[in-house]
Amino acid sequence: MAPKVCVLTTVHPPFDTRIFHKEARTLVAAGYDVALIAQHKENGVVDGVKVVALPKPKNRVTRIFGLTWTAFRLALGQRADVYHFHDPELIPLGLALKILTSARVVYDIHEDYPRQILSKPWIPFAFRKPIAWGMGLLERLAAGCFDGLVAATPGIARRFPPSKTVIVRNFPCVEELTFDQEEAIPYPERPHWVVYVGGIASVRGAIEMVKAIAQAKTPAQLVFAGRFESATLQDTLTSFPGWQRTRFLGWLGRPQVRDLLGKARVGLVLLHPLPRYREAWPVKLFEYMAAGIPFVASDFPLWRELGEGAGLFVDPLDPSAIAQAIDWLLAHPEEAEAMGQRGRERVLKEYNWDAEAQKLLKLYERLLP
Repeated sequence: MAPKVCVLTTVHPPFDTRIFHKEARTLVAAGYDVALIAQHKENGVVDGVKVVALPKPKNRVTRIFGLTWTAFRLALGQRADVYHFHDPELIPLGLALKILTSARVVYDIHEDYPRQILSKPWIPFAFRKPIAWGMGLLERLAAGCFDGLVAATPGIARRFPPSKTVIVRNFPCVEELTFDQEEAIPYPERPHWVVYVGGIASVRGAIEMVKAIAQAKTPAQLVFAGRFESATLQDTLTSFPGWQRTRFLGWLGRPQVRDLLGKARVGLVLLHPLPRYREAWPVKLFEYMAAGIPFVASDFPLWRELGEGAGLFVDPLDPSAIAQAIDWLLAHPEEAEAMGQRGRERVLKEYNWDAEAQKLLKLYERLLP
């Protein structure tokens, strides 16, 4: 009988790129019986993963308390050999599963959560440092109880015991962003689309992007693919002159993202210079590189190290600098195409999911010898 793995998230969507498309599908392909407990409208089986549906919570409080309890009950019913959870608010659930079952428990850490708390707008400023300290302490204490820790970046991994921690970076699946000769649009023939794929938020540079496109001298069109962080931000952006040159597609599935990147000229990843972002390994940067398109990205030292020669780096708070970078790439298609090809070659050689998948599987082999 195949070992049973129960993956849990109460925060992320069921078909999250890291949780579902990369990790869960990798485990299924390796012969594990995988169930995913996540918010969804119905139970079902998708790509070999059994989706166990959680109801959509009314607000953050009901998610943290009510939904966690529901997830815990469903998890016990799975009688899994490994429980693999993805949200810090599920740490108490992970500890309870460790105490009440004989299963192995794995905590998958996507972000530096204590550092992230310091810039959370919904937490009163005076409380952020104490809450961040408390979260750091909780993670360190809980780490000693869990059987495995999966860190998304080297910076996150440094906070946890090396003997239990494996770094599984969020690199793209190359085959997902590979285009057949027949379907590929030659780079010089593509529309002047400058794309951003992901959550549309102020700290992710949404305001600067719309302001920049208004200043672009080339016939560039900004394309947003994602969800707005709030209706207020959406109202703000639609009031800007640059919105007349912006196309909003909403949330796209993986095949639609692939199609979009196959038509784009430039990708944008302009996170604000917050401590939690300076050491981030941005998924979108690698996805643009995998798709063979140049990027305009925040000028952080780590990002330069990762993507030098595959795009342009700018001050993410300066719409004029962003506009100038967009204009240069659109006005120099040969150089821009060469940048995109350098980025793809780097992904094929180093920044791809295949190597990360092996790290995940080795962890499971250690947990279930």
